[in-house]
Amino acid sequence: MRALLFCLLGLATATPHLAFAQMKLPSKTAPGAVETRYFTAIDGLMDGNADVVLKETRQGKTVTAATLDVCYPAAKGSDRKDRFVANLAVSGQTLTGTTQSIGDKQPVTIKLTRKPNGDTFEFRGQITVGQAVTEVTSTDNSDLSEKEFLDNQTSDDGITPAPKEFADVSPEAISVRIKLDAALDFLKSLKGEAVEIGLSSLSISCDALRAGEQTINLTVDPERAAALIAKAKSTPGVVAAGWTSGAIEMDRTIRFAASEWRDGDRINKDKIASAISAVLAKTLSAKPAEASWNANTGKAKLTFKRPSPIYPPLALTETLEITALVSPDKPGATDRLMLWLSSPVTTTADEGTGAKLHVSEDSTGDEEGGEPKDDNGAIDALAKEFKGQRWDADRSVWK
Repeated sequence: MRALLFCLLGLATATPHLAFAQMKLPSKTAPGAVETRYFTAIDGLMDGNADVVLKETRQGKTVTAATLDVCYPAAKGSDRKDRFVANLAVSGQTLTGTTQSIGDKQPVTIKLTRKPNGDTFEFRGQITVGQAVTEVTSTDNSDLSEKEFLDNQTSDDGITPAPKEFADVSPEAISVRIKLDAALDFLKSLKGEAVEIGLSSLSISCDALRAGEQTINLTVDPERAAALIAKAKSTPGVVAAGWTSGAIEMDRTIRFAASEWRDGDRINKDKIASAISAVLAKTLSAKPAEASWNANTGKAKLTFKRPSPIYPPLALTETLEITALVSPDKPGATDRLMLWLSSPVTTTADEGTGAKLHVSEDSTGDEEGGEPKDDNGAIDALAKEFKGQRWDADRSVWK
């Protein structure tokens, strides 16, 4: 299996005091021209889980320097990554070097032979990290020009510091891009805060190791989002902070005047939850069972119950769970709010008295190809109740 490999920053070239012998390679540029070429795969390293970049500097047909950058799981099956970068000495067809891994400080030894084969190249040899020895047999490797390599590294972290409105980004979803050496202190500063941290964003990827920066994803009550972003921007080591994509789906969102639904500067969430429950009770033909707001995320969980139509004589009960989120329609001062409603998630159980029938069922939710069958026009009904607008996806405006 060939690992696909990426790098966000240029790799260091070999140190000038190393004496390199000449290696003849097929030329793709004018004779004598200095060129940088990249390989982004070597088969089999770390059970095929290594992210490898081999950088060469060539003058005409001659390789004058080589650097091997390998990022890999610190332990088998681990999400934590380690990495080493080694400047390689070139002697004929042999590439050799020693270094130390950046994270676990393991000794690293590289000995590879590299053989051109037409327009491709073959690598064989060994790479040793600590006590682990990897036998390298990698054939049919193509190289890339520096432009091709850099074009493949372009990425978008999805952070929008100042969105015009909440359409492409979500009001509760925050991302913070921060230097690796500052990330721990920033995360510790969030202890005790009413905010949730995306667990997957704590895992430092190979791209993050190479860039020296990671992006941390946070979920917060939209009313506190701007303050959290301001706090993040004032934190040492933060490169960028802003809103990103999150829960909001515009086809399930309405916008409405805020005045009736505020107490001073605060959104009256209890009043909004009561209005939502009343509307959904009608559209879902169900009784409201619970409405609670999450203090960290600002999301409401609404539950409803109704008789299950699957086998009426058994008198089973359907429970429908819906998530709602209310926020200003854009950052800063605004006289409008927006309300998003998730698709219902339905479960069925025997809630009668006495002995229970145990029912096994997968949860059902959003169905591809349109509105779920349980929705029954809920978004349109809410738009009518709140005297609100729906989103026009074709024109990207409120209608």
